[in-house]
Amino acid sequence: MARVFIVNGPNLNLLGTRETQFYGNDTLAEIEAELQRMFDQEHALRFFQSNVEGQIINALHEVRNWAEGIVINPGAYTHYSYAIHDAIKAIRIPTVEVHLSNIHARDEFRHKSVIVPACLGQISGFGSHGYALAVTALLGHLSTSKSSDAT
Repeated sequence: MARVFIVNGPNLNLLGTRETQFYGNDTLAEIEAELQRMFDQEHALRFFQSNVEGQIINALHEVRNWAEGIVINPGAYTHYSYAIHDAIKAIRIPTVEVHLSNIHARDEFRHKSVIVPACLGQISGFGSHGYALAVTALLGHLSTSKSSDAT
């Protein structure tokens, strides 16, 4: 059983009503319920959302002794929060960055992530399905790294 912490940044609490042409109609609660339905029987999931950068950093610090992997949608912090980048590096927990929209097909300022260099990779553009893809990729990585640790 893997323990996965799923973090959502600013304005993601407004999913389902916020710019649905980019972010879809699913609410954050619906996305979390779907992830629990898909993964919770075999894995432990915890969810966190904040519009405040410092609270996200504190939450990452607090789970460092619990989580084996992290999925993070940093929202707009993607493009300028070196503090979140540094927190991910500091806790040394495998992390996957996820975005609902294809950030590379949107405004130019959205094309660069300062978070992803601290992560295993990034999934974007698949709407709410991106979270399940991110968790699946993370679980695959954790399984592979545990197998190689055993040899």
